[in-house]
Amino acid sequence: MSSSIITSLISHPGSTEPVAEKASGPSAGAGQIVVDLIASAVNPFDLAVASGAARGPVGLTGPVGLGWDVTGVVREIGAGVTRFAVGDTVAAIHPDLAAPSRAHAEQVLLEESWAAHLPDGLDPVAGASIPLNALTAAQALAMLGPADGRDLLVTGAAGAVGGYAVALASAAGWRVVAFARAADEEFVRSAGAEELVTELVPGSVDAVLDAAALREAAMTAVRDDGAFVGVLPIAPTPPVRGITSEDVFVQPDPVALADLLARSASGELAVRISGSRPLAEGATAYRQVASGGQRGRLLLVP
Repeated sequence: MSSSIITSLISHPGSTEPVAEKASGPSAGAGQIVVDLIASAVNPFDLAVASGAARGPVGLTGPVGLGWDVTGVVREIGAGVTRFAVGDTVAAIHPDLAAPSRAHAEQVLLEESWAAHLPDGLDPVAGASIPLNALTAAQALAMLGPADGRDLLVTGAAGAVGGYAVALASAAGWRVVAFARAADEEFVRSAGAEELVTELVPGSVDAVLDAAALREAAMTAVRDDGAFVGVLPIAPTPPVRGITSEDVFVQPDPVALADLLARSASGELAVRISGSRPLAEGATAYRQVASGGQRGRLLLVP
């Protein structure tokens, strides 16, 4: 049982920024592990919770922890845990939005099923940028079904989710059209895009993976009876013109996560971070991410 005092970033009702608070460290119950933080990424959804914008739509009322992605070293395992041992380095997502402490903490309590081993050759700090964004891209792509000769427009193709979506879709046989700025052409083509567009052309593609959350504007690019997958399950995009419309809400998948981590370690998937800040400077980090203009994820470290 943990007796340490840790720092954790907390979102409070009525506040627009995270607060760094001290609390007792977690203890692992049955099927759980506790990891010491190596790094944790700051994602747009974290900002939406901390600012209060996402609290109502996802039903959050009291104080809650923040943070989805984490890499860490296992310090404690609970009864029945078989995949990990103390000292293992892991990566995971923390999907419990109502938990009192989440991935933006010095020690993180995880279900065994949320985590995967970090492979050799992958920097454990940079690895914290992978789980949420790569799993979101992979699960959104799976919702579109097999490529079958279709073309796919990825919005926000130079962003965190979009960059993974371009690479994964290209590898899966899609003809990928990247919607991004002209300055990002080298990156999106290196990721696997066959074409870059800087304006949306109505009815130009069979499917859209809307990583930039452009919603109705992005759906205009889909041909009649095509497919659309967005990333805002709290604000789904209404279908039109026979288009199927779904939104991904990422779920833990340790097998898929292990594959994505391995593909990142091999260099097949690009790992991009914009920098790092100490966990205790969480509010400053959140403001930095909110200011925009970054390529890659900002990471919080102990």
